[in-house]
Amino acid sequence: MMSLNVYLSGEIHTDWRDQITTAAEGLGVSFSGPVTDHEASDDCGVRILGAEPNKFWHDNKGANLNAIRTRNAIAAADIVVVRFGDKYKQWNAAFDAGYAAALGKSLIIMHGPDHQHALKEVDAAALAVTETPEQVAQILRYVLEGTLP
Repeated sequence: MMSLNVYLSGEIHTDWRDQITTAAEGLGVSFSGPVTDHEASDDCGVRILGAEPNKFWHDNKGANLNAIRTRNAIAAADIVVVRFGDKYKQWNAAFDAGYAAALGKSLIIMHGPDHQHALKEVDAAALAVTETPEQVAQILRYVLEGTLP
């Protein structure tokens, strides 16, 4: 049986990752993703490497440590799913999508219809553009088993 490594990138304010992993149970899919604890993600650099009085360097340290995780996980992934939520602009998600595309990864983008115009270039790089976690799980099932919902 074929198996897949899937990286789940994007917004951290809803349970979309849990919905996909639950719907994909038993498929032979291994999931990874960023640290979704917002405070831990923001403060990892200064908590590990030392305080920074300047907010730019505080954020820079955290971004660099998070990039170690993200770059390795995207490089190891067979498929990268990037979710753009409604509440915040996810600049990091757009970066992850571009990085995955540059590495030639199979890319699935997920967002609502309100983001179609803003994400047209990101969507053009994807092999699939979805609106729901269930659609992502159905794609994974089709890819692994060749079955339709």
